Amino acid sequence: MSFQPDSGLEQETVTERVDAAIDENEVVLFMKGNELMPQCGYSDRALGLISQYRDEFETVDVLESIDEYRTALEAHSGWTTTPQTYVDGEFIGGSDVLAELDEQGDLEPALAGE
Repeated sequence: MSFQPDSGLEQETVTERVDAAIDENEVVLFMKGNELMPQCGYSDRALGLISQYRDEFETVDVLESIDEYRTALEAHSGWTTTPQTYVDGEFIGGSDVLAELDEQGDLEPALAGE
């Protein structure tokens, strides 16, 4: 398998996917890679933090069209970086924010939408 530059998805397609993932899932993590093979340390950290408290949540691999995902996610959060976590349609944050919430004892309730 080789990486093919400019072989990603159209912006409109990615925007629709992001909007649908945020709207249709209680918890969704936009990350580099997937649950079985995270492709960056921050994504792995976010995945681990969420997994401590949730058995079911959606993940979306942004690597397929990273620039388009950055644009679509920025419209929701104001951030272009990943990972990004959303609960009940609300932007929670990246791995550092999740870690901070966990240290404060607030991550589990946040992931439950409280």
